[in-house]
Amino acid sequence: MALGKSRLTFLLMLAFCGVCFGAVYRVGDSNGWTSRGLVDYNEWASTKNLHVNDTLIFTYNNQFHNVMQVTNQDFESCNPTSPVAVYTSGSDTITLERPGNFYFMCGAPGHCQAGQRVEITATLPTPDDSFASPSPTPYGSSPSASHSAVLSPSSALSTSPALHFSKLGLGVT
Repeated sequence: MALGKSRLTFLLMLAFCGVCFGAVYRVGDSNGWTSRGLVDYNEWASTKNLHVNDTLIFTYNNQFHNVMQVTNQDFESCNPTSPVAVYTSGSDTITLERPGNFYFMCGAPGHCQAGQRVEITATLPTPDDSFASPSPTPYGSSPSASHSAVLSPSSALSTSPALHFSKLGLGVT
């Protein structure tokens, strides 16, 4: 009986860790962040259930692309002149630190107009999300429906294995 309670406690802790630590999503899945028309980023984002503390990873060739966080107005007009933040490492991680809408685009000439932009909506996680949502796709894989997220920047993705918690799961990448 004590062993059963220990297992239950462990499973509940894992479920709540998924809510607390967030999931990791690669924007554009295996295609990454590109202007070649391979990904409809807003369609991609619409298949995700993004929450506060989730992390987005933008991977791209930094000789040709960047990631700019912009206002809604600048997003709608593809205006890169007043970004909120600019990321240029080629492997940028951005953690959503608050609920709301976040707007990202490539600032290279013509790339936003070609569709290299994405609107992300982050919501507050609920305990039900840990039990009802499918686990997000691990970083580097490419299913048809994975999750994504955005806000607080840190522009250097470590090459060492990273431990992350996802909805009812624990992964090493």
